[in-house]
Amino acid sequence: MLSVMIETRNHQEALARTLASLVSGAVEGVVREVLVHDRGSTDQTAAVADHAGCIIVPSGDLIGGVRRARGDWLLFVEPGARLADGWVEAVFAHVGHATTPARFLRARTPDRGFLARLMTRSRPLSEGLLVSKRQALARLKPGDGAEALARRLSSRRIGAEIMPARRETA
Repeated sequence: MLSVMIETRNHQEALARTLASLVSGAVEGVVREVLVHDRGSTDQTAAVADHAGCIIVPSGDLIGGVRRARGDWLLFVEPGARLADGWVEAVFAHVGHATTPARFLRARTPDRGFLARLMTRSRPLSEGLLVSKRQALARLKPGDGAEALARRLSSRRIGAEIMPARRETA
């Protein structure tokens, strides 16, 4: 039913956190597969993905990874993002009756006050992106990443929360 797509580059620890939050979806039969689109990691990202049973899509065009996905719906998430309890039911309800792309509600965290949340610019995938495979293929262009796709699509909110990945410091 659902293929999860995660783009990575040197995100071994963040990837492990995200994969842990997907377990409930795999147990419920909602998550059919997880595809990790690796953009040249030099750490243990590929090993983490392999040990978790993910399909590793080598660096290159995201369109090939989307075509390879077996699910009718795709869930794009950033490495490090964690889906909150109840996400499986919300996704199941959405794909059961809607055809539009959707995003999760950003979870409120006690470490970030109102002004910090208000002043922080949101990344295109910080709330995830749930989109049909057909729509993704129609909107992706050669060389695109998941963020480019997320910028192009308008979406609605579903009633489940996501803890966005922490912004990496360089």
